Amino acid sequence: MPINPLIETEELAELLGQPHVRIIDASWYLPPTTRAAFAEFQTRHIPGAVFFDIDAISDTRSSLPHMLPSAEFFAQKVSEMGIDNESLVIVYDGHGVMSAPRVWWMFRFFGHEQVAVLNGGLPKWEREDRPLESGMPQPASAVFTPNLNPFLLADWQSIQKNISQKNAPLQVMDMRSAGRFNGTEPEPRAGLRSGHIPGSINIPWTSLIHPNDKTLLPLNTLKARFQDCGLSPDEAIICSCGSGITACVGLLALAVAGNQKASVYDGSWVEWVSRNDLPVESAVSIG
Repeated sequence: MPINPLIETEELAELLGQPHVRIIDASWYLPPTTRAAFAEFQTRHIPGAVFFDIDAISDTRSSLPHMLPSAEFFAQKVSEMGIDNESLVIVYDGHGVMSAPRVWWMFRFFGHEQVAVLNGGLPKWEREDRPLESGMPQPASAVFTPNLNPFLLADWQSIQKNISQKNAPLQVMDMRSAGRFNGTEPEPRAGLRSGHIPGSINIPWTSLIHPNDKTLLPLNTLKARFQDCGLSPDEAIICSCGSGITACVGLLALAVAGNQKASVYDGSWVEWVSRNDLPVESAVSIG
């Protein structure tokens, strides 16, 4: 069974140095920002942390950005980080809660449920004047054996089938900004149309994060947010975004709210809009 998907900074502070605990810095920044996640990691990170490169630990054969890697490649890379099937994995990022949920989802997809996201991430840890270190750690290698959970992954075919057959509504939650969803502002990746998947509901990922301390909103606030936007938070929901990163913020928020039926559309908008055979709408956001 999954553990609590969130861990607080004071809880992690008590776990530092324990042999079964593995800490991952999964910082990644949306284009066109110039922040260099790996360089920042080398300068400062939570003691014992290793760096998880979301772009590198991906399907490098795909033309789409940071798609899920093969099970074998994922297992190789996390084994090199000293992570095995008994590890308690804590993931954080430099934004607060933004890219860490992507790696949390990846671990769960590859069968590892002992994984949690640090609520508030590195910014909260630093504000509380907790310990940091620099340099490159050299963890002893381990053996991680994957066991795929395909339920956590959605694809364009399942969404298209639902649209074309007009079955009972398939809930698609789009985590991009309202302007991108509505088609009134450009995508950050050059050449992509804006707009949205027909029937999807816009809940920008930033609206699920506290603007001051960068933590996930409280449970009751999250539930109210989902319901106010027309989602049935206890039913199956597909989370989407631009390229599959912030979609996982939605998945994390749903998990905190008790939903175990949600999945992530890995290709997300980059894949959907690159296909000429898939419909695109532009409309007023209801999120």
